[in-house]
Amino acid sequence: MANQQNAQLQTLLNQQVANLNVMYVKLHNYHWFVKGHLFFNLHEKFEELYNEITEKMDEVAERLLTIGGKPYATLKEYSQHTTIQEGVGNETSEDMVKQLIKDFNQLIKEFGEAQEEAQKVGDEVSNDLFIGMQGDLAKHVWMLSAYIGEESKADHLKAVQN
Repeated sequence: MANQQNAQLQTLLNQQVANLNVMYVKLHNYHWFVKGHLFFNLHEKFEELYNEITEKMDEVAERLLTIGGKPYATLKEYSQHTTIQEGVGNETSEDMVKQLIKDFNQLIKEFGEAQEEAQKVGDEVSNDLFIGMQGDLAKHVWMLSAYIGEESKADHLKAVQN
């Protein structure tokens, strides 16, 4: 794949390297600072999610290397290129879950943009990578929404678009 052809795809992949690294830190933040009656369930769930996000981040970074790109690898680069907001550490348990739903929907949307670009340049491997990740995150959105009693993710998808 010619480097000029996939420059935009590399940019989109790198943005997701940044996003997934910020999500990793955010999930640790939530894991450490969750309080209240949901502590045991969420503490364990946040650990499960940050382990999963680590694998996704590594897959995206390695795919980027495979197509000739250079993944971001510093906190400064992650901060400059992410579209995900960091956790603060004083969110309520419910706010943490709601924010993760919003973040996962944001990633699903951006993974779709990366898919479109991958299709444009004929990179079916990157396309397939993001299809799988979208499915995983959509399942998390559904489960987290059910956990806090949200019946539909439509409101969360609308919030991502605004």
